[in-house]
Amino acid sequence: MSAETQKKRIASFIATEWTRLVGYVRAWIADTADRDAEDVVQDVIERLFERADVTEPVADLSAYLYRSLRNKVIDLYRKPKRAAELPEDLSDVRFEASEEMDREEAREALFEAIDELPQAQREVLVATELEGRSFKELAEEWETPIGTLLARKHRAIRALKETLSGGIE
Repeated sequence: MSAETQKKRIASFIATEWTRLVGYVRAWIADTADRDAEDVVQDVIERLFERADVTEPVADLSAYLYRSLRNKVIDLYRKPKRAAELPEDLSDVRFEASEEMDREEAREALFEAIDELPQAQREVLVATELEGRSFKELAEEWETPIGTLLARKHRAIRALKETLSGGIE
């Protein structure tokens, strides 16, 4: 089998099996966020195309590819991880500035979300969380059962969680 025929055979196999190959690698590296399954598959395929010039064709292409993928994943786990480090003074400045921006953005998002709550929920939440008032005090002042106030606050917090987590995911 010529090298060109071997490459066509490999390309055809990859075209039909790409999703399975990536899924196979994903199953092995699902716990790591710093590696991409598609990159691993592409590396192995590149090596396979380089090997296609060898006079001896791969007898069982599927077995060869899956074994190569497994070996590549094992190699990735064996490599020591190198963390890129910034000089201390620079990383501290960046971290502090970034942290402050994140806090400010989170604060703004929280107050916007509170403003969007229904009035009754917003009033209970603000009174208990920001003003530090007790449910007993509010129940007497507003002539509303404590259970009703608790339910309103619970719904307010649930709505805030939904609103705020929607922007993160």
